[in-house]
Amino acid sequence: MITKYGLDNFFVFLILAFLLIASGSLIRGYWLGFSFVLTGCLLIGFALLFFRDPPRYPPKEVAGNPATVLAPADGRIVAIRSLSQYPPIGEAIQISIFLAVYDVHVNRSPVTGTVRSVEYQPGSFIAAFKDEASRKNEQTTIVVETLSGPVVFKQIVGILARRIVCDLQPGQQIRAGERFGMMKFGSRMDIFLPAKSQILIRKGQKVRAGETLLGFLPSPSTAQATQEKAAVASE
Repeated sequence: MITKYGLDNFFVFLILAFLLIASGSLIRGYWLGFSFVLTGCLLIGFALLFFRDPPRYPPKEVAGNPATVLAPADGRIVAIRSLSQYPPIGEAIQISIFLAVYDVHVNRSPVTGTVRSVEYQPGSFIAAFKDEASRKNEQTTIVVETLSGPVVFKQIVGILARRIVCDLQPGQQIRAGERFGMMKFGSRMDIFLPAKSQILIRKGQKVRAGETLLGFLPSPSTAQATQEKAAVASE
């Protein structure tokens, strides 16, 4: 299945590929013609690989649990760190996922809740596996209000990724594992959770969007106490 978020690019790749294959079949020089045909076939293969959107099935034991935190993107965990202050959460845990070009690039919501805000920020195109990319690169920041308080996640571009697609709107209800956008050609996803969240993954682990369980949000009462403490400390 080809993702709806990349159909325009997918057809551009197909047109270029068929033009190369057609041109290669008309060229008299064998090796030159073969190189055109081969390049066209490789383009088709890349388009099918990059714009694929396979179905994903979350673990059955977490179905219907509003505290569930699922991976929002395919890739490798490159950072898990504690933050003393991250608005609007307060004390938080950051989890960063690096997406290679061959990973599925369709993004899925990590949590269930109501979209509070969606903000686009222009920026640089630093390699997405570097920590500074989280602060400096072009990105879209989504804040979702859950039963345990706000959760933040970011679509961040890399060296190759130059386009972010996000179809979320403030006020929209979203469920953990639900598709919401795409980052094209290699990128990074950061998730910021309340500090009392239970984390089940480790740095270096490979994860799959909508299937891998990152952890669980704290109970609403615990999360509220933490946010109140952070608010008092900031006054």
